[in-house]
Amino acid sequence: MERRLAAIFAADVAGYSRLIGVDEEGTLERLRAHRRELIDPKIAEHQGRIVKTTGDGVLVEFASPVKAVRCAIEVQHGMVDRNADVPREQRIEFRIGINLGDVVVEDGDIYGDGVNVAARLENLAEPGAVYISRAVRDFVDDHAEMTLEDLGEKPLKNIAKPVRVFRITTPDRAVAVSAPVGSPAPPHKPSIAVLPFANMSGDAEQEYFTDGMTEDLITDLSKVSGLFVIARNSSFAYKGRSAKVQEIGHDLGVRFVLEGSIRKAGNRVRITAQLIDAGSGGHLWAERFDRDLTDIFATQDEVVEKIVRALAVTLTQGEERRVGRRGTGSVQAYEFWLRARESLSRSTREGVAQARAMHLRAIELDPNFAAPHAGLSLAAISDYVSDWAADPAQALDEAERWARRALELDDQEPVSHLALGNVLVWRRNLEGALAEFRRMIELDPNFAQGHSATGLALMYAGRPAEALEAFAIAKRLDPHHASIVLHFMAQTHFSLGEYETAAKQLLERIARTPATDSSRMMLASCYGHLGRADDARAAWAELLKVNPDFSLAQRERVLPYKNAADFQRIVEGLAKAGLP
Repeated sequence: MERRLAAIFAADVAGYSRLIGVDEEGTLERLRAHRRELIDPKIAEHQGRIVKTTGDGVLVEFASPVKAVRCAIEVQHGMVDRNADVPREQRIEFRIGINLGDVVVEDGDIYGDGVNVAARLENLAEPGAVYISRAVRDFVDDHAEMTLEDLGEKPLKNIAKPVRVFRITTPDRAVAVSAPVGSPAPPHKPSIAVLPFANMSGDAEQEYFTDGMTEDLITDLSKVSGLFVIARNSSFAYKGRSAKVQEIGHDLGVRFVLEGSIRKAGNRVRITAQLIDAGSGGHLWAERFDRDLTDIFATQDEVVEKIVRALAVTLTQGEERRVGRRGTGSVQAYEFWLRARESLSRSTREGVAQARAMHLRAIELDPNFAAPHAGLSLAAISDYVSDWAADPAQALDEAERWARRALELDDQEPVSHLALGNVLVWRRNLEGALAEFRRMIELDPNFAQGHSATGLALMYAGRPAEALEAFAIAKRLDPHHASIVLHFMAQTHFSLGEYETAAKQLLERIARTPATDSSRMMLASCYGHLGRADDARAAWAELLKVNPDFSLAQRERVLPYKNAADFQRIVEGLAKAGLP
């Protein structure tokens, strides 16, 4: 007799007897279709094992409670879509309970209180809901895309002690709070989006300063583990757009929005900021700061401190030390670094070159300023990955030198760990990279780019299921994420043999970034595996239009798959279509 710890997923159909009584044949046919087209594939996707099925129910075992919960959420979302055009009285709606506990395994079946608690939670749940135990909550609590409602301790039939129960917000509940279709639900911790501050200086040249100050506020708040902070990329999607705060809050799935303006004139700067409840539109806090430019760092710290206080969030001792670290006392070096960061974010060859020059100028002004050293590392990595470097090996060596120097100067800077982790990814030292990324996320739990980098390293390390979890967090933190994230996710699904899913994501990526050659390479291989040879050849022809010098051998040399067979899967898909 074997015992093991498992996440148990129990589901049944609400009102099954009534549905059978009204239309037995139609109900059974629809239930089989839901199982075949949605539920069973989702269970397989999240690596669950179906233990047994009953007339209307299913019992599933997962090794990971996170995967069990994510599977349940996706099933319930899928059922909302499938029931959209079905009369309410004919809808098949599932109740799901999930528990983590010790189980006894015998002849493929599982027994014990771990199973019984999951079944009782399922009985408690209302149609369309997912109920989880506290044991499961402790594993999923830090996953930013999940919203939990504490229902307190509940007595469960034939279970000795009451169980603390949590409800995961369902699609129907998201509608109930007027969130638009497809908008994420606000997380259970205080959540905030910092909108781009308005440049009131009357000088377009000062835009870099205003945007840089906004980005620094986002960075400082993101280091607070008690907050959920939307990434810069998604916040800046609203720059220059006229949108109500309530709409932005719903779109990004946050409860609070910070907006403001900056006026810089000579050596004086005026900052106005207001914290708004995105639900009611009411102001929680507003203030104006008139300061000398030399006091800009202290002013930023004051703004962050007042936001944190307004949201009633307690900082850990480490966060108190880290939040507000500027890394330099030189306002001039700081301004060059702001300009460099903006140039690097353009991801163009010209932008990288400009960023390099300004990072070097910042270092001249303050040789102990870690951030521009990390920036130079990221610039060299861009040259390496984009094949812009005359000597790729030298570019990677340069990237590593700058990253290690940045960490020598300040090992509390998350971007320095990102830079070194990226270097190690491309050197195929994936375990070393993941260690850097773990430290990076400890320092900045809301770092969307960092979660994406973690997902990429996990994918190349041959751990695609874990990679998808990291990408899911990155997407929740950055709903308007860069299109490259779609490519990374498609690569991951491709590694899992999920070619249809990968192809859909690649098509979306190509629509957003028409000049991509790498996504067209993956798409052609997907089509080859799917037996769509004509589509594969068409995708390859488009690739050669975009990049006539494309080299599959160069991609094999550069892409850092731990297992060579993972790249060969790409080659095999192309070969099935007679390519290249």
